[in-house]
Amino acid sequence: MPSLSDVRQLVALYGILPLGSQAVHEKAPFIKSLLLAGPRGTGKRSLVHAICTETGANLFDLTASNISSKYPGKSGLTMLMHLVLKVARNLQPSVILINDAERTWLKKVPKTDKTDPKRLKKEIPKMLKGLKPEDRILFVGTSRCPFECEMKGLTGAFQKIVLIPRPDYASRHLLWNSLIIKQNGIITQHLDVSSLTKISDGYTQKHIVTACQQVLSERRVSQLAKRPLTAAEFVPSLARIDPIYKEEEEAFKSWYAKTPLGKKRAKAAEGNDEDDGKGKKGKKKGKKEKDLTPDRTIDSLYEELVTEGVLVRCPKFHLRDYEGEYSYLGTTLRQANIEPMPSLSDVRQLVALYGILPLGKYYYF
Repeated sequence: MPSLSDVRQLVALYGILPLGSQAVHEKAPFIKSLLLAGPRGTGKRSLVHAICTETGANLFDLTASNISSKYPGKSGLTMLMHLVLKVARNLQPSVILINDAERTWLKKVPKTDKTDPKRLKKEIPKMLKGLKPEDRILFVGTSRCPFECEMKGLTGAFQKIVLIPRPDYASRHLLWNSLIIKQNGIITQHLDVSSLTKISDGYTQKHIVTACQQVLSERRVSQLAKRPLTAAEFVPSLARIDPIYKEEEEAFKSWYAKTPLGKKRAKAAEGNDEDDGKGKKGKKKGKKEKDLTPDRTIDSLYEELVTEGVLVRCPKFHLRDYEGEYSYLGTTLRQANIEPMPSLSDVRQLVALYGILPLGKYYYF
């Protein structure tokens, strides 16, 4: 599984850089779609919000539960997709989101599910086929259990798949320190953060945030001067939350190994990354899309999508706020007044964050 630092870097390379800069989008490989897969509470939606925040992109929410009662019928669905693509193209950059993407390709939809999750099954491939290199539009999906659906449909819709793991010891150590301070807590010698990090193995970022919010209430914060915070106070909050067990993370690993991207990665690791000889067929010229709303302005279409709740306001969330990049060895060395050298991966990420991102979008800051 990749580290949380790798996840943040991949989101920057596949999402933020191409959407934030037209020059990068034209020269970099054309990526139409990105799937963020991981257990609950690992920050998949926060990463989507980070892409929109850093690039100033519009967010179109096509999640089944969000559009279940909107634009009914086949003609209504056709109109919905037309409106989304037309507004997304005219107001680039744009992100089209579908949460719980695996539900679109479920083998059998539960009878209790009234949201019609398979509604976009045939529309998504058509939409992706219609995207052109000059379109700064990214289709993003999130998934908590991708192994429950048809693999061919899900992997065929997403060019890139990013697996998001549970936080490891180093990441949890950073999260506890950072989140306690953000909730106005004070870390003293009475608070054993190392022990807190060990007992929270299996808990995700969201779980740690919830525990900090429950413990550090206004009343408890006002008592910190007289009664310092201890690790034992967080145990009851964690005990009420079901952790992510290792078996669930292993399920993601085994699923990814069966995907085309996973198989390609395995071949590359073995040194056998040669082409299989199956040449790709030439692309057929698609039919020119018919404008279903020639007499309407973009402003009126924009207002309609906002009113229907398809074009949504994205909460501000910066990529730097997605914490988890932490070198426990590096911190130990710094405590001994020894400054460790960065890795080549650190160098590449720093150049992207300090050089490419600020220059690629003039309003990045």
